[in-house]
Amino acid sequence: MQDIQQLEQYLGQREVPADFDEFWEQNLQKLPASFHADLIPKDFGFQNVNAYELVFEGTNHGTVYSRCLFPKNPAGPVPVVFYFHGYMGQSPDWSELLKYPASGFGIVAMDVRGQSGYSQDNASFNGNTVLGHIIRGAEDGPEHLFYKHIYLDVYSLVEIVAGFDFVDEGRLYSYGGSQGGALSLVAAALNPKIKFNVAIYPFLSDFKYVVDSHNESEPYMELIRYFKFHDPFHKKEEQILRTLDYIDIKNMAHRVQCPVRMITGMMDDVCMPATQFAIYNRLGTADKQHFLLPEYGHEPMNVHVDDQAYNWLCHTKIQIGKD
Repeated sequence: MQDIQQLEQYLGQREVPADFDEFWEQNLQKLPASFHADLIPKDFGFQNVNAYELVFEGTNHGTVYSRCLFPKNPAGPVPVVFYFHGYMGQSPDWSELLKYPASGFGIVAMDVRGQSGYSQDNASFNGNTVLGHIIRGAEDGPEHLFYKHIYLDVYSLVEIVAGFDFVDEGRLYSYGGSQGGALSLVAAALNPKIKFNVAIYPFLSDFKYVVDSHNESEPYMELIRYFKFHDPFHKKEEQILRTLDYIDIKNMAHRVQCPVRMITGMMDDVCMPATQFAIYNRLGTADKQHFLLPEYGHEPMNVHVDDQAYNWLCHTKIQIGKD
């Protein structure tokens, strides 16, 4: 599906479960009233920046690690960007994060549990776990989904950082690409403390479309493998998709009330454009803009795109392109 008029109306292959909001509100209510977190100072010789490792215990025995940078001696409470990385990855190197304190912003970059960073999974699941986090727990129902716990990590992280006395709770923003784009939207959907979002080609959307398209890209291959080796006649397809509905980002979108800027590469064969439009078209906010890059796929967009996202997040005025 590439016809732009169709895409602008596309809402995805399945509807939001009737109890979707109730499911997530109940899970948020189960979280502790106050979170214990260790904020560990790191001395890297930065002259104007304070560096910390932030560690807290997540749900289902997980341990969540983040890298944090804040400007030294700020004039007042510090606005914060929450950055989320791509699938199977980890938070960026410390030096890559320094651009945020340069503009007076804090940056918090979370390692997703069970991927390449320092966060730890520490949980067990029934069924297929040979490849991937989407399918993990899906045979046992929504409460057992691995990504449910990752989404709760995202919410908890925002709550913890918002509680720091040097942080401006009224200026918290979320940002990421691919899985990071999805998690940045989750942050805004689950925690209204997020006031602005930038999502680059978000992942984890419209799973029925992905299955029907036989998308064998590395991030989605686990879905194809599940049906190929565990359910070749697709007898459990409805059960699995009904469970995955609770972590589908297009189903989260109506909860997003803050301004959103989204970027989609129209040649994306991983997070296919239709799955991204299904998110955008369902966003609950009226303040949203969708920027389409006709020549780009699921790839680094470091030609003007990073500067543009930085301008949106940090209110800078970097020139985009050459006059």
